[in-house]
Amino acid sequence: MKIRGFEKISAYADVDFPMPERKTKMAAGYDICLPQDVTLKARTLQMVPTGVKAYMQDDEFLGVHIRSSIAVKKGLALVNNVGIIDADYYNNADNEGHIMLGLFNTTDSDVTLPKGERVAQGIFYKYLTADGDSADAVRGGGFGSTGEK
Repeated sequence: MKIRGFEKISAYADVDFPMPERKTKMAAGYDICLPQDVTLKARTLQMVPTGVKAYMQDDEFLGVHIRSSIAVKKGLALVNNVGIIDADYYNNADNEGHIMLGLFNTTDSDVTLPKGERVAQGIFYKYLTADGDSADAVRGGGFGSTGEK
């Protein structure tokens, strides 16, 4: 039985790139690397593919955080500050659960990130629910689909 982890999405199955991993014993985050070169135009927002999806338990989510070295040294920001990947995003019908990074280039110059660059960190979290919570719907689609009718 799988508990939590990462897999390549089918579109990147044959692409050779590092899978998310922790670099040290005490690291909380799994470094997420780019599966291809990416150039972010100056002062623009771009959705950047990671080539991976995450699976986890029903009471967990994956928090996606920008690596501080990318933010400070390259001037890039994750537009939603922390991405939240819900357990039911995995293998959804729209995009197979592909984790995309909404990166904003805050600089006046284009920034190129090479294939294999460690851009973000994924941290698995447990969460609690409120008394009387009755949510029982399951995600039907992909990115941004929660609550759509």
